[in-house]
Amino acid sequence: MVVRVLIVDDQVMVRAGLSAIVGSQPDLEVVGEAGDGAAALECAERLVPDLVLMDVRMPGVDGLTATARLTAGPRPPRVLVLTTFHQDAYVFAALRAGASGFLLKDAEPAELIAAIRTIAGGEAMLDPAVTRRLIDAFAAGAVSAAPGTDERLVGLTPRERDVLLQIAQGRSNAEIGEALGIGVGTVKAHVNALLSKIGARDRVQATIIAYDTGLVRPRSS
Repeated sequence: MVVRVLIVDDQVMVRAGLSAIVGSQPDLEVVGEAGDGAAALECAERLVPDLVLMDVRMPGVDGLTATARLTAGPRPPRVLVLTTFHQDAYVFAALRAGASGFLLKDAEPAELIAAIRTIAGGEAMLDPAVTRRLIDAFAAGAVSAAPGTDERLVGLTPRERDVLLQIAQGRSNAEIGEALGIGVGTVKAHVNALLSKIGARDRVQATIIAYDTGLVRPRSS
């Protein structure tokens, strides 16, 4: 299946570069480009992409607002946020807005392609540096807990809690299986079950919930 991609960035040269990288892959198709959030919303409604590469800071409707509106729609595409800067507030806002991944623009083309395929396949993806910053910010108290979310964890089994803890540390299914002594197929079953129980669309949202609810309490440096 060919993944239909919409590229959103206010810089023409950046859009051209991203379009060239994405369009070079036989399983990816660039169906449109937009220079700001408002245009992205219009293009998404008209073109119905599977995935949107979204810049954060743009004139008018920014990437965060556009992401929230896109993911709240009746046919929400997956959103991979791309940015050149590391400000934590934008990272957390993008993830809470419904983005399925966050990648820095200095990533290699192969990393971008892999991220697109991962997210289009229903998984979530974070740049390793972003994951570390997310954990550190929660540890330092820079991100406040969302009120009332502890109830989401009530229905989890002990094993599902174990798996959620592992997800929150950024570990893959294979790594979780090795850590807990269970097979990858069993890990996948636990992941699917716990995502449904806590109301998370993917592993990124599950990670945020794990920290928000206090299930994970990392040591501050």
